[in-house]
Formats: sequence, C-alpha cells, structure tokens
Amino acid sequence: MTRLEFNNEVLQLSRKLYLVAFRFLKRQDEAEDAVQEVFLKLWNRRYELDKYHSIEALAVTTVKNYCIDQIRKTKVLNIENNTSYETHFNLGSTDPTPEETMEKSETIIMLNRIIENLPDMYRDVITMREIDSLPYEEIARITGQNINTLRVNLSRARKMIRDKFKKYKYEYTGNTAAARKVL
Repeated sequence: MTRLEFNNEVLQLSRKLYLVAFRFLKRQDEAEDAVQEVFLKLWNRRYELDKYHSIEALAVTTVKNYCIDQIRKTKVLNIENNTSYETHFNLGSTDPTPEETMEKSETIIMLNRIIENLPDMYRDVITMREIDSLPYEEIARITGQNINTLRVNLSRARKMIRDKFKKYKYEYTGNTAAARKVL
C-alpha cells in the first residue's frame, strides 16, 4: 500500500477512531494518543492491509483493543498503588491489620495475574463487565456476541478465575514457587 492509498483509506477514519477511543478512555488527549498509536501500527502493517476485507473494521478493532489494554494497565497500576498505602497503625481501631492489608494486596495482585492469563475472549468480557462495569448490552455490541453467549462466556470466565484462585489458595503455603506453578 502506497502512502497515498494509506492516506485515502486509513487516515480518513481518524474521526471515527477518535470517537471510539474517546468512548472508552473519556479523555481527549488519551483518545488522540490511541488513534496515533493505531495509525502507527497500521502504517507498520501497510503491506498486509490488502489481505483484509475491511480496513475500517480492522482499524476500529485495533483501537478498541488498544483502549482496553490502556484501561487494564491503568486499573492494575491503581489497584497496586492504592493497596500499598492502605496500612494504618491505629491501636483499637477497626482498620485492617498490616497482615490483613498485605493479604488483601496479594489477593488483588494474584487475581489480576489470573485475569491476565485468561484466554482473550474471557479476559475481555470479564474485564469489561467486572472491572469497567459495562452493561451487558454494551459488551455485546463491542464484542459482537449476543447476550446469551456473553452470559455463558462470563460464567465460564468467572469459573476459571474461581478455580485457579482456589488452587492458588490451596497450594500456597508461603512458598512463592508453588504459587507461580498455578499460573
């Protein structure tokens, strides 16, 4: 694909891609960055773009995936940063003990690792539903799944998370090597 063809077929999608990115990220600068990153990815793959039936569909899917990855990274960082500052040492208070805080922090980190290692389809729907709190209709529209299929996939994802977490809790005896085997 030549530069002129790229300009005519891909760059004309900038407004549409920006709107998709903004809907996910809710910040103008982040949405603009997302579109730029997607254009860069598509430019680097410009010689393969002729293989795709719809460059527009590829571009929209790429920007959605990029935005979901950005949201996921932000949420993981926020969770890890917030839990490390939660410890309070007030005697006689109902605040969690340092041990409880550490256990909660480890649990959150382990759950994030389990979710990261799920198959893409399950990871995406569980993230959109449980972390991003998107309604079923929105997730169905984004993923192209009907609502019944979406509910089945969410149920399977939850079961995978539950099973892996139970296995982790069972095998974890203070030996971090045993915990790593779970994943």
